[in-house]
Amino acid sequence: MPLSRPLLLTCAFALLVSGCDRQSAPPAQPQPTPTAAPAAAEQLTGKLDRSFAGTAMPAVTLKDPAGKTLESASLKGKPALVNLWATWCAPCVVEMPLLDTLAGELAGKLAVVTVSEDFSGGEVVTPFFARKGYRNLPQWLDPGNALAMAYGGGTALPLTVLYDRDGKEVWRVMGGYDWASGEARRDISEALKG
Repeated sequence: MPLSRPLLLTCAFALLVSGCDRQSAPPAQPQPTPTAAPAAAEQLTGKLDRSFAGTAMPAVTLKDPAGKTLESASLKGKPALVNLWATWCAPCVVEMPLLDTLAGELAGKLAVVTVSEDFSGGEVVTPFFARKGYRNLPQWLDPGNALAMAYGGGTALPLTVLYDRDGKEVWRVMGGYDWASGEARRDISEALKG
């Protein structure tokens, strides 16, 4: 039996109103509250790796923001600590002041060579150094990521490699490292003695 138009409208209205009377949906699963960045100590979890000891320093050309170049071969003759980093890398940023202090303390004995892997190069590195006030670290850039590729391409940052005066690898650290620690100073002294 066909329904009359007023009865049909009344039923439609009743359905519409009954839908509005529903309780709101249960709350979504609680989301974790964002926390502050991990403490500096939590960022410095790198470990020494000696499995590449004796490997020659890769032959690459680095540039600074002004266009000056550095051939890696020119680092031979003095121990060198080569650090690959980026401005967007949290552990890199945490360890940079420690590297700056290390470079100042061991000036003339150890070359601390910081190499940015930032795609924007000097555009981001120069203001970063200015903001942080680093006085002992160079602003070398790896524009084609040649150094990163020489270390295996998919290298995570930071990566720091210690070379002896002959340009042979002593050890490397993948991840942030406490360069002010007694352990770090003892490990660096290996290259300074040889």
